[in-house]
Amino acid sequence: MSSRDRWTVDAPSSGTRLDKFLAAPDRLGSRGKASTALERGKVYLNDAEVTLGDASRALAEGDAIHVWHDRPGSATKRTQRAARPGELPIVYEDDALIVVNKPAGLLSVRLERQEDAPSVEELLVLHLRSKGKRRPLVVHRIDRDTSGLVLFALRPDAMSGLKDQFRRREPERVYVAVVYGHPVPDEGTWQDYMVWDDKSLIQKQTHPRDPEGKLAESDYRTLERFAGASLIEVRLFTGRRNQIRLQARLRGHTLVGEQRYTYGGQDLRSIPFSRQALHAFRLGFVHPISGKALMFEAPLPTDMRELISSLRRENVGLTR
Repeated sequence: MSSRDRWTVDAPSSGTRLDKFLAAPDRLGSRGKASTALERGKVYLNDAEVTLGDASRALAEGDAIHVWHDRPGSATKRTQRAARPGELPIVYEDDALIVVNKPAGLLSVRLERQEDAPSVEELLVLHLRSKGKRRPLVVHRIDRDTSGLVLFALRPDAMSGLKDQFRRREPERVYVAVVYGHPVPDEGTWQDYMVWDDKSLIQKQTHPRDPEGKLAESDYRTLERFAGASLIEVRLFTGRRNQIRLQARLRGHTLVGEQRYTYGGQDLRSIPFSRQALHAFRLGFVHPISGKALMFEAPLPTDMRELISSLRRENVGLTR
């Protein structure tokens, strides 16, 4: 591979996420390598440097992408850029906890099987190091291609208190999603038993009598209807891995952009979107040290706002 690679976005690639474009087999070859290149300042879009915070940016026909593989100073991660607004948006921070509005495409925590993929946890280590603080402690996580609020503790006693709240199902966790179809009724409760498949790395529906099965429960509410799709709000009572993605699919309302939990995928490209259209919108809990009730909301990211605007333009008169 040469020290510099250049590509121009063609019409079929228009609307593709920057990191997905870079991850193609004939370019960088994987999402992890694309994320690393973005993190280390090797990627330019129309001659302007872009960062990990731009990973989900939708490309337009004619955009020029330039990867400078051996750019001076790019051999290691750029620690001074870890907490830039837009790259790691910190919603709240004190000496006990930190809340981050995670961009889509970024892991919540580092995974051994994806060692080259950056994570919020890793970027927080760099952010906290500059303040002389300790490592972040994981309280909960959201999927890599889900955007929105994620919570870390900064002290063991805070982590213990927060995890106790999650075990008691006390925190308020509200997501916004765009799904295929129109849920009937407009609002209700989803209850399913699920079991995690360690081999396939997916959540599966199971029988209530399955000793490995765990209850997954959530309330949903339709916010807006489009032709063939709906904007919904989902409030979690349990926090099973990939819970909303599977529960929506089980009822025939696969998330727009979903790649894993699908019914064969025959109709899932009718609404183009580069990830599952899912955003962790609201997070409420009690501060584990002060006892104060805290509530945070993260606005919808640009890609989901554009998706919803597009559906509205095409479906005038069908909103709820």
